[in-house]
Amino acid sequence: MKAKHQRLTLAALAVAAVGGSSALALSALKDQAAFFYAPGDVKKEGLPLGRAVRLGGMVAGGSIHKLADGVTMRFVVTDGLARVPVAFRGIAPDLFKENSGVVAEGQFNPDGSFTASNLLAKHDEKYMPPEMAGKMHETKTLVQ
Repeated sequence: MKAKHQRLTLAALAVAAVGGSSALALSALKDQAAFFYAPGDVKKEGLPLGRAVRLGGMVAGGSIHKLADGVTMRFVVTDGLARVPVAFRGIAPDLFKENSGVVAEGQFNPDGSFTASNLLAKHDEKYMPPEMAGKMHETKTLVQ
């Protein structure tokens, strides 16, 4: 076999290997991907039952209720178009509060409610950790 044919064969095998590994990776990730929905999307498209999803929106004011066991809470997520009741059992993030953004990971129930296994609290773009805010304040006074 000529050197030119050997190089073409190796190149073809390399392309096939990369394609095969990409296909395997995508098929493995397909089962693990969590899709993101807003309450309005759920109202319009219907409930995505039987798979892990993320529900994102704002925590409705006055909707957080902690149950007697101390670790279970119920609240409502809204996007202005629709509202979805959410149940969560666990420790909520420090930034989780009413009228703030939240992303809940979990599954929808047939009755339209959502059972969250994890909560991710969102903060605004102006957020700064208290330690940094104190240092920034000190720096400003020194510069002036």
